Amino acid sequence: MKRFLTIFCLPLFIASSLAHAGEIKAGAARISITPTTPMWLNGYAGREAPATESIHEIWAKALVIEENKNSSVIFVTTDLLGLSHEVVEAVYRALSAKYGINRSQLSMNASHTHSGPVVWPCLDVIHDFNVTDQGTVATYSHTLTNNIIKVVADAMSKLVPAKLYSGHGSAGFAINRRNLRDHNNNGSTDHDVPVLKVATPGGKILAVLFGYACHNTTLVDDNHLFNGDYAGFAQIEIEKNNPGAVALFLMGCGGDQNPEPRGTVALATKYGKELADAVQTAMTGTMKTVNTPVRTSYVNTDLNFQAFDLAMYQKDITGDNKYFQRRAKLMLEAYNKGWDVSKFHYPVQAVRFGNDLTILALSGEVVVDYSLKSKKIFAGENLFVAGYCNEVTCYIPSKRVLKEGGYEADESMVYYGLPGPFADDVEDRIFKAIRQVLQNTGVKVEINK
Repeated sequence: MKRFLTIFCLPLFIASSLAHAGEIKAGAARISITPTTPMWLNGYAGREAPATESIHEIWAKALVIEENKNSSVIFVTTDLLGLSHEVVEAVYRALSAKYGINRSQLSMNASHTHSGPVVWPCLDVIHDFNVTDQGTVATYSHTLTNNIIKVVADAMSKLVPAKLYSGHGSAGFAINRRNLRDHNNNGSTDHDVPVLKVATPGGKILAVLFGYACHNTTLVDDNHLFNGDYAGFAQIEIEKNNPGAVALFLMGCGGDQNPEPRGTVALATKYGKELADAVQTAMTGTMKTVNTPVRTSYVNTDLNFQAFDLAMYQKDITGDNKYFQRRAKLMLEAYNKGWDVSKFHYPVQAVRFGNDLTILALSGEVVVDYSLKSKKIFAGENLFVAGYCNEVTCYIPSKRVLKEGGYEADESMVYYGLPGPFADDVEDRIFKAIRQVLQNTGVKVEINK
């Protein structure tokens, strides 16, 4: 099968002509996506009962930044483990039909809270739903889709003249969990807290878009209450500090990052406060003005898996590990039906505001190496790197992590119901796509780096 590269971007001649265009407008809104019926939480295999109550509400939020129809972007953030291809595509089709946007102008993100409801089929191998539970999660995904469309429409209706500002803070509670668990010598972290402040010309804060690279796993598998973990508490704190503002969290490249220590609501609250304080410090310090045009690009590229191991799946399906057996059933069904499971379609997206701020949006559970390497290669850019964007369907290991092996490289694929480790060129293919979207949005790219 031939590889393909699908690119959606704002044409450069249009972007150039917009350099002296009119004022920018922005609008932000939020909608509760807290389940109203008992639902299973996602992220931990050990839970034995659904959640029925919440610590605080969980939200879908939207931020629209618009200079004109061709120079605009919609950010959607959610307090969920991940978004499925089905939900993302349904939202895009509806918004494209209503507002005429192209795919590159919609960027969606999940905070990866492990205290949010299941969005099927994200991590579907963890669960073995009965008929009632399967209907519940399917209904929730449908309702979620409609709620996201509604919250974007709400944000669109609130567009007002705005100014944008960028800054950075720092929070230190994330640790490299591979280093903690495996005692290896690579404890890479990214403690950067990038912040985009959206305010009226008079200075009233409309929205705060911020990020951090750390799993939302402060609360562990003994928790059965809906909540957004530390990111949820951080958003609450920021909105309390800035009345009337909408705080939106963009999860960073936290695939191998955990809060430490963890296990209690008190710790989740503490980390949320630390993150909110970092955001507030950035906003009260010297911030850089962010200008237009808004240029966007979206690439869908192929990642290859290692060779299909028929014998392994034949062994696993007769074994006593229920998760390995469920994954083997999926793989053998695909094999017997002739479905191609050798490739994985991977979205990469970039949003660039003038020459002042670039948001790189990577899908999946991206390990921290991608953020650190991107910032090193494009050191001249004010780069905000996010993972868990658009679709979250597996971990994305770097070349180093793939070579070392372990959960993020291998075993996690079982719970996501995918064939197994990626091929050795996974990092090279992703960085080829990263260079493409950045170049499309005006970043100077040296191909040999």
